[in-house]
Amino acid sequence: MARLGLESTVVDAGVYERTLQRLREARVVLPRLAELREPASIPEAVRSRLAGIDPDAPDPLNLFRVHWFNADDRRGLAQVPAHLEIPAELSGVPTRIVLALGNRFPMIAAHKVLAAYGCLAPRLVTGQFDPGRHRAVWPSTGNYCRGGVAISRILGCRGVAVLPRDMSRERFEWLDRWVADPADIVRTPGSESNVREIYDACRELEREPDNIVFNQFCEFGNYLVHRVVTGAAMQRLFAHLAAARPRARLAAYVAASGSAGTLAAGDHLKQALGARIVAAEAAECPTLLENGFGEHNIQGIGDKHVPFIHNVMNTDLIVAVSDTATDTLDLLCNTETGRAYLAERRGVAPEALRRLGDLGLSSLCNLLAAIKTAKYYDLGPDDVILTVATDGAAMYASEREMATCRCFGNRFDTVAAAETWGRVIGGAATDRMLEMTQPERRRVFNLGYFTWVEQQGVSVEEFQRRRSQAFWDGLLDLVPAWDAMVAEFNRRSAAAP
Repeated sequence: MARLGLESTVVDAGVYERTLQRLREARVVLPRLAELREPASIPEAVRSRLAGIDPDAPDPLNLFRVHWFNADDRRGLAQVPAHLEIPAELSGVPTRIVLALGNRFPMIAAHKVLAAYGCLAPRLVTGQFDPGRHRAVWPSTGNYCRGGVAISRILGCRGVAVLPRDMSRERFEWLDRWVADPADIVRTPGSESNVREIYDACRELEREPDNIVFNQFCEFGNYLVHRVVTGAAMQRLFAHLAAARPRARLAAYVAASGSAGTLAAGDHLKQALGARIVAAEAAECPTLLENGFGEHNIQGIGDKHVPFIHNVMNTDLIVAVSDTATDTLDLLCNTETGRAYLAERRGVAPEALRRLGDLGLSSLCNLLAAIKTAKYYDLGPDDVILTVATDGAAMYASEREMATCRCFGNRFDTVAAAETWGRVIGGAATDRMLEMTQPERRRVFNLGYFTWVEQQGVSVEEFQRRRSQAFWDGLLDLVPAWDAMVAEFNRRSAAAP
């Protein structure tokens, strides 16, 4: 069970004591999940020191910025999560589609640093990870491994990034700056869809006992940090959006399948506000939709399998989005030609145009899935769809160069921009979508058997108990237990503020 991150007591006292000493020397204070959920509760002593810390620096205090309430400058604290409401002139639907902005997070400008912390912190305070001895291995299709490397460096240990070699150039440039050794970047074959190859590389690394793999696809810390922290942030955001609209309702929460961590916020929002949970995936690799396979370029969502931490039996809708749509929409939103078309022909306001730079490829996937969801359910102006912008456009400049060549023969002009809006947004249809009846939920749930039981060695009993919502709700009991252990760890390390 250790690999699933379900412990709430100290597993190895020796490792625990050495970790205490290591973090004491590094003057590291660990935030509780309650503080990341409600950053206003972070001690004033910490907040005052944070004011002088660069959000992109490998400084331990930046752990207290691993939340959704960072201001636009990424230094101050905001009352409401930074967000972008997509104007109807761009979306083509009357529904209010709102994206919480992940590029306000520290160090990696992406929200996956939250998942990395959610997986690592429980291992530290239960004595399962020794920063002075172990290497932290972070399997990912891009942002999660960057988050893991950043947190590893803060703790003074080696972080190993395992990711497909065909990911964006900008991801590798960032990793080159942050890893301790070039050998700590492991490039696996393929692209976004090749998760099996990532697993194979991790299996080889695990042969060395000092390598500890933090597999986001099966670590319940990933699920819990998003259900508790991201879910609460989205609820706060909806309350802000509904303040002047008494008839507003949260119609849906949309997230790409990926590791299924971000999807966990939907469990909170369904329980609190009755929102539907919508899982998006690439149309070129329709794993959830039709047990399919393939290759795609929506960077940030690995597939060809069902993540162990995906609460499939609580998912309401599957939406497939094409990577051609996201590649060309990125050109429409993040080039001068595209924005000029949106301003002059679609009437999109200047401020909204400026904020489009907050949307990377997987963010645009979520946006398109939200548009398709609005059309599928015939939603109106009092309906709100919440989703997340996992990272910003800055991570994909090299991808835009390739998309311009691949999709438009190296010429993205006004005609191409008009064609893109008409085909991708105006023409967004309700095909390649599936409402999750109970038989469909069972089909998708059962599909996970082949990855987790047959390939990864999970017991049938462990696999089956995830069918019940009571199992997922019961995981919440771990959160106060972990927070109490974090507080005690900080007290004993003499690092508590």
